[in-house]
Amino acid sequence: MTRAPTIPILLRPARAVEIETIRALERASAQRFVGLMDAIAADEPTPAAVLVRRVAEDGLLVAEADGVIAGFVMFRPLEDGLYVEQLDVLPAFAGRRIGAALLDAVAERTEGSLVLSTFRDVPWNAPYYARLGFVEVRELTPGMAAIRAEHLARGLDETARVFMARPA
Repeated sequence: MTRAPTIPILLRPARAVEIETIRALERASAQRFVGLMDAIAADEPTPAAVLVRRVAEDGLLVAEADGVIAGFVMFRPLEDGLYVEQLDVLPAFAGRRIGAALLDAVAERTEGSLVLSTFRDVPWNAPYYARLGFVEVRELTPGMAAIRAEHLARGLDETARVFMARPA
């Protein structure tokens, strides 16, 4: 496999004026699920109001490359750490460790663990996070159980998903 060329990446807090760009990025990233999980590929991106709230709470970071928002991570407090709600990278920027850099930037914001919920068998989901030091959570905390309930309310198939954590 040929490695993508290295380009400088600027990690920074997202701005409210970038919300629609972030939503478009999320749509583009979801296209990786076409033919695998078409409902995910067709799903609407995160509502603008949620993204605006995360910007105000300092819970949304972007990765900028060559003046383009190439990726983002959205997160919120969860018990003793942070919960990664969404991580997306534009397909054109895949393989440049942008997702890993975004996760590291979030990890620097907590002394606790990073937690996420992802698809167990999708190669760029749970197996990817395992390579970055995340391990499967066997027993859900009350906060994780509440997130699972949120997912079920949205119609996500929780039997295909797994919670993973990376200790501080």
